[in-house]
Amino acid sequence: MTAQRKPRIALMGEFSAGKSTLSNLLLGARPLPEKVTATRLSPVWMSHGTDAPYRVDVDGSTEPVSIDQLINVPVHETRVIRLFLESDILDVCDLIDFPGISDPNMSSTVWERVLTEVDAVIWCTHATQAWRQSESAVWDTIPQLVRDNSILLITRFDKLTTENDRRRVLKRVMRETKGQFAGTFPISLIQALQAGDDPDKWDASGAGPFVNHLIDMIQRLSELAARTPEGLYNYANVTQLPAPVMAPVTPRRVMRPTESDQTAKPRLPANTAAFTDPIIRSS
Repeated sequence: MTAQRKPRIALMGEFSAGKSTLSNLLLGARPLPEKVTATRLSPVWMSHGTDAPYRVDVDGSTEPVSIDQLINVPVHETRVIRLFLESDILDVCDLIDFPGISDPNMSSTVWERVLTEVDAVIWCTHATQAWRQSESAVWDTIPQLVRDNSILLITRFDKLTTENDRRRVLKRVMRETKGQFAGTFPISLIQALQAGDDPDKWDASGAGPFVNHLIDMIQRLSELAARTPEGLYNYANVTQLPAPVMAPVTPRRVMRPTESDQTAKPRLPANTAAFTDPIIRSS
């Protein structure tokens, strides 16, 4: 019988596209010390729990690490850094924060060797230079099954100051990525963080449709992940997956409110409100 596991969602994009801010938003807190940024680290794999952090060497061996000294972890000798946090979202999935794909000071091997663990991706692209050729080139290498369960975030959308610019960028990105993501969402992650429990500010940030879609995505991925211990990156499509061997477990923490409970809020991420804005989907 295949062991049940949580879906593994990668946070990816180019340098300074907002991945660290997205991680803060999803977790409800900053996972790393202020002086440490994931863009200068090997991939950071975050799971629920209170275990001590450790690094996994490229040869598979492990070594304890201090979270305050992560900047001293040897990047090219480290396959992944494992962190354990008590966060609502980590109850139902693991997050893997990847370094920027375009960092000239870091070989692509650092993040490519972890792709085999991935089930889905939340890709961040900066609104003022959205969906560059370098991003498209990397995404072309991603298997279709992962694409079918991935999200594209057009971050820092508030930097586009006119409605015409916003429409133009969104239209171009949707055209160039048609069929490559399950959903595409313009968002200001900073505004979403600042919104707290204010539903109007949260709506204005663009975070609502993204969170609702993410809830649905995790539920779907939980069913797929139950069929294989490997990341879905290793399969081209659903038909290649092993047959189901157990009833899928629906993540209760992220259940949508029922019609009889319109005031209920998703538990993902913490301290945020529910939304009903339409989802923008690539098709």
